[in-house]
Amino acid sequence: MVETMEKNDYQSLNGTPLINEDKSYLKSKTNSDFSKVTYNNILKLSEHRPSLCPRMPNIKVFGGSSHPGLTKLICTRLGLEPGRVVAKKFSNRETNVEINESVRGEDVFIVQSGCGEINDNLMELLIMINACKIASASRVTAVIPCFPYARQDRKDKSRAPISAKLVANMLSVAGADHIITMDLHASQIQGFFDIPVDNLFAEPAVIRWIQLHIPDFKNAVIVSPDAGGAKRVTSIADRLNIDFALIHKERKKANEIDSMVLVGDVTKRIAILVDDMADTCGTFEYASQKLLSAGASKVYAICTHGIFSGPAISRINNSPFEAVVVTNTIPQEENMKNSNKIQVIDVSMMFSEAIRRTHNGESVSYLFTQMPL
Repeated sequence: MVETMEKNDYQSLNGTPLINEDKSYLKSKTNSDFSKVTYNNILKLSEHRPSLCPRMPNIKVFGGSSHPGLTKLICTRLGLEPGRVVAKKFSNRETNVEINESVRGEDVFIVQSGCGEINDNLMELLIMINACKIASASRVTAVIPCFPYARQDRKDKSRAPISAKLVANMLSVAGADHIITMDLHASQIQGFFDIPVDNLFAEPAVIRWIQLHIPDFKNAVIVSPDAGGAKRVTSIADRLNIDFALIHKERKKANEIDSMVLVGDVTKRIAILVDDMADTCGTFEYASQKLLSAGASKVYAICTHGIFSGPAISRINNSPFEAVVVTNTIPQEENMKNSNKIQVIDVSMMFSEAIRRTHNGESVSYLFTQMPL
């Protein structure tokens, strides 16, 4: 299904193919089924629409070591080559970054997700930002698909740190002029910054996946696994014109759930759990059992950031889920090998369109409700 885009979306575009003539570099990236499907989808798109920009002068896109696959997908859709950068470790484990091309006067975008070795990757991002800034880049934008430390966003007990605010300060001090991220754990994190923050939503991609992969979605109920996600699920339910429910949970401590109470009716209906992230999947595991005991016929889980740490994969494999769907804000190739229930939604087109619009000085609000091709 091709979404109708705004009239002025492509006024600056021409008929240049979306994919560069050399189409081999993505093929050599990985042999995973997800990457093959994504690559083939990009090739198909090139037959239906022009590139996002014929050349896009004065722009450079660099990728950190956290998610090189996403960086390549973004650059492919923009018709650009990833910037040349080398990140390495000294023998004492200090991070060293070398930018191997000029960025003077350029509009620089650095893609680095908060996953894997989070602290090392965060430090690498800060060094890359600073290196570009002191090399006279005209603007440096940090593209952070999964924002690190987002769950430490408030002081919920005595002497607790607000680490998300600290990360915001570090990014600003390093020299970032703009932040692009997706589905912040708490939207008020945007207020921690004194620079512009574009918080993209995975909601359009989630809605499209539900419409395409759950034939009987009109008989479904969108369920939030906690009260904090009520706004998210009500928005999706309203756009699909279906019901919603929520689960109230109480925690004894982090990653351990004490009790759950379901608010809503799921009897003989498909339950679709929607959350912003899944870490150890304890919440999803308990929620799926609660929904089945309440009479749900099938249970799906959809989240933006699939962290999947600790016992997450074994919990997914032993769970009654039909599928656990995540976006590729975090690399999922290894997780997909270990679980056939994990499916991935590609959101690289949302980041590439946000980068194009930011570079050209266009509004990005269209991306809050629509998914570009």
